[in-house]
Amino acid sequence: MRTRLIIVPTYNELTNAPLLIRRIFKHIPNSDVLVVDDGSPDKTGDAIRELQQEFPTLHLLERKTKLGLGSAYRLGFAWGLERGYEELIEMDADLSHRVRDLKTMIDEKKSQPMTDLVIGSRWISGGRTENWSKGRELLSRGANLYVRAMLGLGVKDSTAGFRIYSAAMLRRLDFQSIKSDGYSFQIEMTRAVHKLGGKIIEVPITFRERKNGVSKMSKKIVREAMFLVTTWGLKRLFRIS
Repeated sequence: MRTRLIIVPTYNELTNAPLLIRRIFKHIPNSDVLVVDDGSPDKTGDAIRELQQEFPTLHLLERKTKLGLGSAYRLGFAWGLERGYEELIEMDADLSHRVRDLKTMIDEKKSQPMTDLVIGSRWISGGRTENWSKGRELLSRGANLYVRAMLGLGVKDSTAGFRIYSAAMLRRLDFQSIKSDGYSFQIEMTRAVHKLGGKIIEVPITFRERKNGVSKMSKKIVREAMFLVTTWGLKRLFRIS
């Protein structure tokens, strides 16, 4: 049994996803990749099926419509746990996450095997972004400061979507009950691991702005995150479970 599953949600990533997959199999041996495609009109799913002829440990789950990032990861987690993988990795399809940083994250997990969650962090020493406006950087830093203040997680980049989860931790927490998407999905998962006393470490990465395609970020996703963080923070303040 292979031990590591890299889950890559896709929606209209025909230009980016095949490049990412080739890089993963070239530089991260002994890993399987699961693409969860939300019925991409640009035929991303067709491109992945073609690559499966070349890479036998590339897997594809196709959904008929766009159902969101959080639900894609929940599906991927369940698929991976059923097949006995020991590590389940979240990675964006748009090349914003570098494979070289994933190697560093995997090495750090090996050096600290009791770690439950490794976060590829933009906002710790050594982490950075490329091609971001100052306004976007301030928004992300400010959001993460707000999360730390409200939830007391002690994590500097709780909105990050570049992660390694231990299967043992995913089995302990009820990830199917986590219904949020986007930023808030990542925050809620971090909160769930923290509540269970899981060991979380952050590893510095370089986050690159996508060059091709359209960002999936929206005002709705930001509003959802702010509302949920405020709600969770108030529950924490008043000790409501």
